[in-house]
Amino acid sequence: MRLGEAPDKNLLDPIETASRDEISALQTRRLAATLRRAYDAVPAMRAKFDQHGVHPDDFGALDDLSRFPFTAKADLRANYPFGLFAVPRDRLARIHASSGTTGKPTVVGYTRNDLAMWSDMVARTIRAAGGRKGMIAHNAYGYGLFTGGLGYHYGAERLGCALVPISGGMTERQVQLICDFAPDILFATPSYALCLVDEFRAQGLDPRRSSLKLGSFGAEPWTNAMRSELEDAFDMDALDSYGLSEVVGPGVAAECVETKDGLHIWEDHFYPEIIDPATGAVLPDGAFGEIVFTSLTKEAMPVIRYRTGDLTRLLPGTARSMRRMEKVSGRVDDMMIVRGVNVFPTQIEELILGVSGLSPHYQLILSRDGRLDDLEVQVEARSSAESEEARAHSAGELAHAMKAHIGVNAKVSVLKPSEIERSLGKAKRVIDKRPKA
Repeated sequence: MRLGEAPDKNLLDPIETASRDEISALQTRRLAATLRRAYDAVPAMRAKFDQHGVHPDDFGALDDLSRFPFTAKADLRANYPFGLFAVPRDRLARIHASSGTTGKPTVVGYTRNDLAMWSDMVARTIRAAGGRKGMIAHNAYGYGLFTGGLGYHYGAERLGCALVPISGGMTERQVQLICDFAPDILFATPSYALCLVDEFRAQGLDPRRSSLKLGSFGAEPWTNAMRSELEDAFDMDALDSYGLSEVVGPGVAAECVETKDGLHIWEDHFYPEIIDPATGAVLPDGAFGEIVFTSLTKEAMPVIRYRTGDLTRLLPGTARSMRRMEKVSGRVDDMMIVRGVNVFPTQIEELILGVSGLSPHYQLILSRDGRLDDLEVQVEARSSAESEEARAHSAGELAHAMKAHIGVNAKVSVLKPSEIERSLGKAKRVIDKRPKA
């Protein structure tokens, strides 16, 4: 598949090329049913609707959804573990949960119909990335309560791929199995894909000579500069995938290999809105803000206007009729305010990868001197530019770029290769050492 080619419509689900009127009519019917199910079957949601003075009967058109209350992660924690489930426990087929490292985990449930829908949407995601029946897929997403591993597992099998369920970690062995099994597709976080690149090279192997030709990467924000890094390292097409456990898991939206111009949202199952994160007001398509999702077909745990915290914008469809979301540029809670300037990690990542002597391995250290915050960028040099003189030059180049493009003065520390601890899943980019209030 070459960039710019039209997708083969014989491979797509009919809804992917339906008219906007057909998509909107389907969404209206499914939204009405979802609001009714949430109100009738979930006491916490019924109380929230009543508190906001709205009723499912008030919904008649898509614009009416803005009258209904948001759901946030705090609601899931307040109703831990099963308070937002809309089915009795004997109808549950699976339960997933977050790690709960910052408090009670968020718990999500699935009926058998939910699992079938989820598998279909991940299969659609993989197919959009160029995956086809008969391909071998190497799944390096973590298995367990995290939805990434099992989500991709069943989606790949639904598409007809042969699935290698290796999970995360054991990086040396992963490289061996990629060499031995010759998979076509890699599923991983982009930061773990970089770990695989490092391990290939550590073993004296050229990742470009591996069998991998496609990558479906997600679970963390990553830039187009990072895409170029991975595509060049593996000689592959690297596609963005979006999802979150509270909505379903992976399989909410995906880039297609034909255009790589944003992620088509699978709007037959997930209804998107963009809101102002400060006021909650709905913004028009094209405006930048926080993306909010309402599930349209989930049985076990329907979510109404779930605030994801992810910042992006909605765009018209291109290779498919469904609207696209721009690559997530960051999260509401990832935004750093450094001496009055709003900064996102992805902005710094773009600048790092614009400096030839710097690698994509970096961390951002926040500290406080008196009343003012300070930012230190720790980034590894590439092996070709690890001399003391080269690292000093790269540090100066990045510091200048940050001042010129973001307006922030930051300390830049260019480390030798492999000095930053590697992540087996989502990379921890921001280390906040500021004293707690």
